[in-house]
Amino acid sequence: MNTLRTAVLMAALTALFLAVGGAIGGAQGMMIALAFACATNLFAYWNSDKVLLSMYGARPVDAQSAPDLYRLVAQLAAKAGLPMPRVYITDNPQPNAFATGRSPEHAAVCITSGLLAQVNQEELAGVLAHELGHVKHRDTLTMTITAVMAGAISMLANMAFFMGGSRDRNNPLGFVGMLLVMLLAPITAMLVQAAISRSREFEADKAGAEITGRPMWLASALSQIETAAQRIDNYPADANPATAHMFIINPLHGGLSGLFASHPSTEERIARLRAMADGAAVPVRKGPWG
Repeated sequence: MNTLRTAVLMAALTALFLAVGGAIGGAQGMMIALAFACATNLFAYWNSDKVLLSMYGARPVDAQSAPDLYRLVAQLAAKAGLPMPRVYITDNPQPNAFATGRSPEHAAVCITSGLLAQVNQEELAGVLAHELGHVKHRDTLTMTITAVMAGAISMLANMAFFMGGSRDRNNPLGFVGMLLVMLLAPITAMLVQAAISRSREFEADKAGAEITGRPMWLASALSQIETAAQRIDNYPADANPATAHMFIINPLHGGLSGLFASHPSTEERIARLRAMADGAAVPVRKGPWG
């Protein structure tokens, strides 16, 4: 099902490439955009994880540079029946995390330095298990391809705006086409929102709770992250809003945060986790991970 969904999504984004190309250069522009779309599809499939990790300045860590974190990921991956993913940390004060990669064999999990400073070991395990849930369900392929292609479409839309639209007389859209292109960025955002459904986060929450056997570890982490994320900016995410759906909690602030909202409410997620734990109380916090 995820393979079909990814194929449909890529076809829709390719259609947007054609629309942008037509607005920029008419029929010739559409042909160029089609070639660009095909190349971007192939590039996104093979390299989207590298692009996203680079976009956030993530650095790889291993058993020597971050032994406790690496060991925790290894333990959780083994419990989930998954290959050991690559582990990354990005220097960002907002507590958050995401997973990427085209398959479980090529997966990576990335956490922010703010997450390490904010949560305790149990909460960190809950967050990492959630991200491994995305890997197990093969959500990461669709999530990463969507982010890269949406960013490419936004780039083309900006190019069309600065070029002043098409001057090709054979282009039936004309000035109207230029205006439509200016709207492609929010359209892309809505595609991202539609492609990354609420159910994916709920299912990853459930999988994460099953991996740790402690639903309230994740519930407590979500509460901590939500509170901190509302007051701490994530500047790379603000600059690349099409990647917002990658994170465990929406990292955006301000006007575009609602438009790009691809996450269910944190309150509902916590309520479901609490139900899985039969209403057990949130574990007593023992301080941040360290």
